[in-house]
Amino acid sequence: MSIISWIILGLIAGVIAKVLLPGRDPGGLVGTTLIGVAGAFIGGWLSSQFLDRPVDQDFYDPAMWVAAIAGSLVLLIGYRLLFGHSRERR
Repeated sequence: MSIISWIILGLIAGVIAKVLLPGRDPGGLVGTTLIGVAGAFIGGWLSSQFLDRPVDQDFYDPAMWVAAIAGSLVLLIGYRLLFGHSRERR
């Protein structure tokens, strides 16, 4: 897959992760989208390294989508844990 395909996959994975984890994020829509792109890259890399699934497969490979969404979810949860309380009013 090309880098453009990974970015598109990451954008979609970020939206799906946001739907699966609703709530207010510190970064808003742009931050969630960037987390989705980074999650897709990390999920794809982990899938290729540890699950023996090469990332140069088809864009419609279900395993690649699962890895991208899982990576986005993990990064979104981590982001909320690290920066989730920065918008609270005092």
